Amino acid sequence: MKNSIKYIVIILVVFSLLFVLKYFNDSNTASIIDYKTEQPFYTSIVTEVVATGKLNPEDEIELKPQVSGIIDKIFVEEGDIVMRGDLIASIRVVPNEQALLSATSRINSSKLSFDNAKKLFDRSEKLYEKGVISKQDFENSQLSMEQNLESLRQAENDFKIIKKGTLTGGASANTNVLAQISGTILEIPVREGDQVIESNNFNAGITIATVADMTKMIFEGQVDETEVAKLAEGSKIKVLLGALEKEEFDAKLTFVAPKGIELGGAVQFRIKADVEIPESVNVRAGYSANAIMSIGQKENILCINESLLQFNRITDKPFVEIQNENGSFITKEVEVGISDGINVEIIKGVKENDKIKVWNTIQGEDEDEIRRRQDENSRELEE
Repeated sequence: MKNSIKYIVIILVVFSLLFVLKYFNDSNTASIIDYKTEQPFYTSIVTEVVATGKLNPEDEIELKPQVSGIIDKIFVEEGDIVMRGDLIASIRVVPNEQALLSATSRINSSKLSFDNAKKLFDRSEKLYEKGVISKQDFENSQLSMEQNLESLRQAENDFKIIKKGTLTGGASANTNVLAQISGTILEIPVREGDQVIESNNFNAGITIATVADMTKMIFEGQVDETEVAKLAEGSKIKVLLGALEKEEFDAKLTFVAPKGIELGGAVQFRIKADVEIPESVNVRAGYSANAIMSIGQKENILCINESLLQFNRITDKPFVEIQNENGSFITKEVEVGISDGINVEIIKGVKENDKIKVWNTIQGEDEDEIRRRQDENSRELEE
């Protein structure tokens, strides 16, 4: 009985020892993935800035009426192509009653003055023929009659304009809204029967239609203040339209705003660029667009993949891990140059034949453990 217990204890101890050895072996070998390495290479890097904005016509105007009234007729539709001078709409004037009464009163007053001047002229004419009055007195009476006649005509014309909005009713009448440029009707925000207000010194007036020349398109967007100093007016850029993903258009930067505006806590500067649109491509005003502008370029420079860079959590300086001949890795601080988001220029710290660690993860490692390993590398670099 005692021998049986002894053998059982020995077997348990042996199995426990084997279990412990297997556990340590699995922990030290099976859980870690071997690190891969990459070598630096020579390539060219172009640094670009992307500005968001819209594609708009360069020439776009709003047509407003010269008289207040009600829209009687609209002769075009949105999308129609018009020439300068084409009739867009006509306005029916709704006269002000007080103004009509005042104009009527002026007519009556002018007519009374004219009738009186006419009587005096007729009397002076007879007296002049008999030689009773001088020629000067006759001419003065004639002048007075003609002046009163002109005042009467002016009062009648004012009455017609107040009542109808026009004197002649021709194509050049104030009640007609004409296209001021040749182009495309982009928008007609009003309908027949709507009341409109004329454009004057105290009111911008109601817009009847918006006309734009769609053959001359410009890009309008914003650039962050950190990039605006690197832009130069006259430089060539590329414009991509959100609605035409496969199309890329050449453009020329023509304007960079001298003053920035704050948007969302960041200072943005407005830019404009002339866009070359082929006749075969149909574009519309207001398309969302991105402008790609080159702000730096270097040829045949030593680079690495930007994902290989690590950063000291204390100093924020970049570093990489380089493999030694014995297979271990050492941390080494590097100086970087321009980057295109994929590759980054290495100015100092890495040679062409160096093997740089590609960061792999350890099985079961969480974010805290990854951060701890990075801190260890940072402390090692500082030492």
